[in-house]
Amino acid sequence: MTPVRLDLTDPASVAAAAELAGDVNLLVNNAGIDTRTDLLDGDLDLIRLELETHYIGNLSMIRSFAPVIAGNGGGTILNVLSVLSWVNFPLHGAYGAAKSAEWAMTNALRLQLAERGVRVAGLHVGYLDTDMAASITSPKSDPAVIARLAVDGIESDAYEIVADDVSRRVQAGFPGGVAALYSQLP
Repeated sequence: MTPVRLDLTDPASVAAAAELAGDVNLLVNNAGIDTRTDLLDGDLDLIRLELETHYIGNLSMIRSFAPVIAGNGGGTILNVLSVLSWVNFPLHGAYGAAKSAEWAMTNALRLQLAERGVRVAGLHVGYLDTDMAASITSPKSDPAVIARLAVDGIESDAYEIVADDVSRRVQAGFPGGVAALYSQLP
């Protein structure tokens, strides 16, 4: 395994990484930021940065690496999403919107890439015990445990990997609609 430096917001960097990593059959899109930007009052440049990172950047990775994966006989692209792909909070408005867009992209590309032998999976998780969630006081999942669950999901050909109790609870709330997901609404 050889580490490859890249900036997923720089198309030339992404293309160079894909060229260098010509034997790839697994791509894990795990880049992420949370600027904690409110959609109504937040800085539009920070909202753009969230979309550039979570949506455009990850799409750029997929566009560059999918042909490589297909050319190597197929494989998997795993998009690390979030429970905030499904439900949102004002303080994380930009993050949730960007993750929702990434989830929509994941769903659309599943259909397109399946015929090329490339499975596109989404990993949904709440808070991970990482630097990004350092200020969060809610319970956090161990990244090593989530990584193992992700690998198990990939090995079992899962399209959606729901990795923790928080994500399972939110997913279970879907049939109840907005009222079940946002009980605080009047």
